[in-house]
Amino acid sequence: MPFRNPESNTAHLVSGKNAEDTAYQFLLERGLEPVDRNFRCKQGELDIVMRDGQALVIVEVRYRKTSRYGTAAETVTVTKQSRIIATTYYFLSRSPQYKDCPIRFDVVALSGDGSINWIKNAF
Repeated sequence: MPFRNPESNTAHLVSGKNAEDTAYQFLLERGLEPVDRNFRCKQGELDIVMRDGQALVIVEVRYRKTSRYGTAAETVTVTKQSRIIATTYYFLSRSPQYKDCPIRFDVVALSGDGSINWIKNAF
């Protein structure tokens, strides 16, 4: 197993938390209503769950310091999408009040230059 520098891991977690906080505030300012954050189960994690009118919005937050090797949005692979969908099914099984809501999967992609790209219906 490769050695991981604990300081770089901590910095990575801090930047991820900051990105989630920024995305959360961004969505609140656009009128979405909070439902849950960092919902975890064995299938995976949902970064942010919100309501947009009648729709339940599952938001994946991605951050890239630079787009040198691809944009933040490009890191939401088919595998990642599958995990988010599986986690959403589990979330809905634990939250029956949302079972009849239309569901939308969004991505909020942040980059090191401060730009925010909100992709509605990303997948």
